[in-house]
Amino acid sequence: MKTKEKLPQESSTLLVPEVYDVPQHVAVIMDGNGRWATQRHLPRMAGHERGVAALKGVVEGCARHGVKALTVFAFSSENWRRPEEEVSFLMNLFLLALEREVRALRANGVQLRIIGDLSAFSAKLQRAIEKAQATTKENTGLRLTVAVNYGGRWDLLAAVRKMLDANPDLARSGAAIDEESLAPHLCLSDLPEPDLFIRTGGEKRVSNFMLWQLAYAELYFTDTLWPDFDEEALEAAFASYRQRERRFGRTSEQVVTARTCG
Repeated sequence: MKTKEKLPQESSTLLVPEVYDVPQHVAVIMDGNGRWATQRHLPRMAGHERGVAALKGVVEGCARHGVKALTVFAFSSENWRRPEEEVSFLMNLFLLALEREVRALRANGVQLRIIGDLSAFSAKLQRAIEKAQATTKENTGLRLTVAVNYGGRWDLLAAVRKMLDANPDLARSGAAIDEESLAPHLCLSDLPEPDLFIRTGGEKRVSNFMLWQLAYAELYFTDTLWPDFDEEALEAAFASYRQRERRFGRTSEQVVTARTCG
């Protein structure tokens, strides 16, 4: 494995991406806030507040390790099914986090982006999102993406619609549609596919997160609840990643040969 600064845009199904010691793009499902609070006989909301602090630590840790992009799943399109009180609290917490943390993100060179169907949010929250993104737009450090009201199936459907709107002729011939036609219309099409996917909280599923982009990501599941996911836990995830043999459909012998020739 090697390290370098450039963020390659390579499809893991069309090409064999280069592999680095440090994952260039890390995707995270931050699971376990509610259970963390329940175990401590606290309201679930306390777990969500602690989860924001955990995210700050992971952002800092990723930046120190040289990770170029971090994408986190903050609120799924299915999370609207939660109790109304909890959803309302999460929306307010998101708004407060944007207002409080944007200066620190700008000062530390972090570029913030929010993805998902933002039309469901209040006008106030949408304005805060736009302001936070504009404030950090010129930053060239870690690219932090927060997925809210996001779902992998939504991403794919939205991409198909955008593709057909931009290229109406494709609707006449399904055979003309290929990966290169669709990919530019997906969320985060300007970033490399995630190298490492982390899910905390003990569950072992991707839960409708980045279904297209995670095609060849290395999956790492940990029982650690998100509020307790600290620098040591992040190091453990990276250590596991370094032990993986990333074959992308090839044999181990081919991987060794390519490494030797490279």
